[in-house]
Amino acid sequence: MRRFVLPLLVLALAAAAGGDAARAQARTADSVMAAARKALGGEAKIAAVRTFVATGRTRQVRGENLVPIEFEIQVELPGKYSRRDEFPAQDAGPSTSGFVGDALVLIPRPAPPPPRPGAPAPPPGQQEGMLRARMMSAKQDFARLMLGMYAMSYPSFPLTFAYVGQAEAPQGKADVIDVKGPANFAARLFVAENGLPIMLSWTAPAPQGRGGPGGPGGGGGAPGTGGPPQAPPEQRMFFADYRAVDGLQLPFRIRRAAGTETTEETTFDRFRLNAKVDPRRFDTTAK
Repeated sequence: MRRFVLPLLVLALAAAAGGDAARAQARTADSVMAAARKALGGEAKIAAVRTFVATGRTRQVRGENLVPIEFEIQVELPGKYSRRDEFPAQDAGPSTSGFVGDALVLIPRPAPPPPRPGAPAPPPGQQEGMLRARMMSAKQDFARLMLGMYAMSYPSFPLTFAYVGQAEAPQGKADVIDVKGPANFAARLFVAENGLPIMLSWTAPAPQGRGGPGGPGGGGGAPGTGGPPQAPPEQRMFFADYRAVDGLQLPFRIRRAAGTETTEETTFDRFRLNAKVDPRRFDTTAK
């Protein structure tokens, strides 16, 4: 199946004038985030959620193929998160990734690759570094999901917020919030006039130590040009189709895009709030 491209939400920072400028100046990150939590159901209802289980389907672009994934997310706030993926179109078993505090959940956990004949031994700590990166990736996924669901962060991945300004969106004006967190995490959250989060954008760091056709350090520019590396495309995560669940408004559709191309669409079938979670999904020792 060929790659699919859907129209992206175009947001451009706008310079307000007159009364709009005065109202924009009165806004702060705290006031915008508080208004978002109110629109999502209110501080009290959000604080009352201790666990949730979410199920649904993801369609992910991989090359020229559109890969279906069935998933279940289990969360025990504030510091336990896991996502279990099944791949019905592939001959592969399910996989689970997430974290408990600062420990990685990864089932099955990959074994270090065997050394290639004649190749030098991998540098010490390479496998540990890979596992730390997987844990940080899971924490960032958790943080992004929590911004769309509850417009807040948790101690397991604390975030800070700063007000940027307003943007024009098809839904009207949107407030723009700078979001920063551990390990150089940085993003911008767009909050619509009705208070609901509608988009998160960020730029992934460029790969280190890889050049262009000439190999490592070769520049990474266009072939034969020796120019500077191309900047990674902006990543965008769109929250949509908010529906009422036990007094909260939750996004039942999330779309991700790189630049102008949609790379992933997720549809939630069900959210169960304060449901019993399976402790096996948070096993940090499983092999």
